[in-house]
Amino acid sequence: MTSRKPTEREERRGRGPELDWAAPHGPFTGALSATTGCAAIALAGTAAGMPWMVPAAIGAAGALGHGIGMSLWQQMTAMTMRTRACSWLAAGGWTSWAIAAGPLSWAAAGSLAALGVGVGAMATTSAVHEEAAENEVIAEQVRLLEKEVGRERAEIAADWHQRIARVCALQIESIVGVDLWENGAGFSLDLQLPAGPHTRAKIVNHLKSLAIDARLPNGCTVTYADGADQSRLVLKITTRNIMGDVVSYPLHEIHQPLSILTGIPWGLLPDSHPVIVYLREVCALILGTQGSGKSTFLDSVIAGFLRTTDVLVWVIDLKDGNAGRAWTRPYLEAQGLVDVIGGVRPPSGTRPGVDWLAGTVAEADRMLSDLLRIYGARQREYQELMARHNTTLLPVSAAIPQIELIIDEGMQLLAIEKTQGSPARKKLRTMLLDIMELCRAMAIRVILTALDGNVASLGDSFIRKSAPVNVALTAASSTLAHVDKMFPGCKVDSDQLTARGSGVIGAATPEGFDPTPFKGWKTTPDFARDVVLATNGWRPRLDIPSIAATLHYADRWSPERAGWLWAKGTDATTVRAEGTTTEASTTATLTRPTDTPAGGGRGLNLSAHRDRDQGGGGEDADELAARLVAEIDATYGTTEEPERPERPTGLNLSAHRARPEELRPEPADTEEPADTEPPTERPGEPAPEPLAGPDWLTAWLTPAPSWLTPARRRMYELLAGVDEDGISPKTMAERLTEEGLPTVRETVSSWFTEGVREVDGVQCGVVVKLGRGRYILNPGHPIL
Repeated sequence: MTSRKPTEREERRGRGPELDWAAPHGPFTGALSATTGCAAIALAGTAAGMPWMVPAAIGAAGALGHGIGMSLWQQMTAMTMRTRACSWLAAGGWTSWAIAAGPLSWAAAGSLAALGVGVGAMATTSAVHEEAAENEVIAEQVRLLEKEVGRERAEIAADWHQRIARVCALQIESIVGVDLWENGAGFSLDLQLPAGPHTRAKIVNHLKSLAIDARLPNGCTVTYADGADQSRLVLKITTRNIMGDVVSYPLHEIHQPLSILTGIPWGLLPDSHPVIVYLREVCALILGTQGSGKSTFLDSVIAGFLRTTDVLVWVIDLKDGNAGRAWTRPYLEAQGLVDVIGGVRPPSGTRPGVDWLAGTVAEADRMLSDLLRIYGARQREYQELMARHNTTLLPVSAAIPQIELIIDEGMQLLAIEKTQGSPARKKLRTMLLDIMELCRAMAIRVILTALDGNVASLGDSFIRKSAPVNVALTAASSTLAHVDKMFPGCKVDSDQLTARGSGVIGAATPEGFDPTPFKGWKTTPDFARDVVLATNGWRPRLDIPSIAATLHYADRWSPERAGWLWAKGTDATTVRAEGTTTEASTTATLTRPTDTPAGGGRGLNLSAHRDRDQGGGGEDADELAARLVAEIDATYGTTEEPERPERPTGLNLSAHRARPEELRPEPADTEEPADTEPPTERPGEPAPEPLAGPDWLTAWLTPAPSWLTPARRRMYELLAGVDEDGISPKTMAERLTEEGLPTVRETVSSWFTEGVREVDGVQCGVVVKLGRGRYILNPGHPIL
């Protein structure tokens, strides 16, 4: 029989109670220690023949040194001083009497016990009195401080009461309160306006004059806000130019998840409180010239969205996607597509901070058209959900995230001079206006940045009218930032806001605020990396109905469309023959460097010629795209795009393109003549293995459509062998994973759902839902 080792708790219980020998004495332990010490000295002194005067002399010395001297040095109360002195004298006197009369007697023991009780009682009373005296000292200090602050507030109130009368020619009734800001950069005045035909305009129209009369430092302003009622007005006076301070983004807060429903911080007010904006239903317009800090401010905006659990960020930047590049780099490093910066590779599950990045007109066209498709799909799919929540707005959550479309340098997309003669850009502007006007309820909103607010730059005054949240960065020029145009009637002295990252912000919404000065945060080059890695665990994914409605979302990170992010020497622009570009292209192609043909001539970079010259060893871009899409599907559970015809090899000439109906398979009951040749395969591409399943399934998936990944192909084969009880998505995902095709339950569920189709109560889809979350392959002949 083996003995069990006792636990740590059992060992502590066996040792008895633990004693803290470093703890100070209280009234009880102090008295006990004094009495036992006196008894020990009396016994030892009697045995050793100690003169009785010695303990008395020691007691007198202790009373003078510790009782009086130490108490004075520690600034104790008189009661504590008396308690200490009397304790020393009593202890010394009893010990001397016990040595002289003998300590081993009932009289000695009784008197010692009485001495201990008396000392303990005196110590307890002294401690209570000492605590009360200390509290009184603290309260007196607080009263003095409040008196001093009150005196300062009174001086400020009297000074500004006279100043308002002098500058504004208005005798206000009183200054109700003076609030000194915690950061020491200013204060707020709560004014009570007088009765009679007076309005706050008499003060609001003289804010600049009040600042001049108060001799405020450069960069300081006087602003106003509404009071408790219409007869009250709050003036906010800045006395220190904090707009000139460099304030870094609070990195300790990036680990705290936010929500689009509870507001997102965009900067700091003059009193150091954060500027909170609510963007569930509204768009925003950010204006700022070069050098105003617009790009840095946009980093803070993106960081705020990434901190939420219910927002996806899509970015359009026609300057090679510069606004979103840094937010995709951790994902590219994790995939091994670019060199690792800092020496530590991000985890393999790292996702792009920007969910979709468009750097060309063609990619922007795909993104905006898919947004409109998502709008339609959400309108159809979530009507019942909105009815259950009794709302006309789509309930935003981690399962159904809001899509924030950020467009940097909107002039490239909207300016009249850019869209004239460019049908592609005119189409983008039309789609953008539709998104801003229609998609509010379905949680699709727009953040637009531009150099100025002129119609020539924005292309349409509707842009300004549809963006109630406005930001004007005034560091470079308040005139070019069009503060007066964005904030009509604004009384903020924007000429004082000249520091980089400073400006005026306002929100004309029910949860908003009047135009006010603010300061944007400073960010560092590695800021985007820190935010992406910190928020990777809670950032949402696009909902399945939205994915199913898109045509271009699934392969947005394919090499053909996103390869310019990691391929050296390329940009987002589609490279055509002889280095020319075209905006009308609908497919972004990743070109590869090729050797110059003999003779130094240059010609078309055709895949057929590349394969012939290189021995057929190169991989086609379509194959790379299909492989990457399959990996994304297996890892993240992305829903595939609807079926599209396969692109022929060689030149993509519209005259030689096959019509979609020509690419559809013949019905399964039509026999192919014996002398018919099999379809032509690509050079070097192995023939696909025949599908295991009914004839109609083989006919439907031959030739293999672009969305048929190996995992989905095998899913159909396994589904064909399922009995009438059906199979659940979880079980199917486990089988696929066991066969080396890693797939999650959500992905299989979306594949099953896409295959279900019911017309007039008849199951005519590829997949039939049995109920209880189980599915089978259609035993009949579905309508394909």
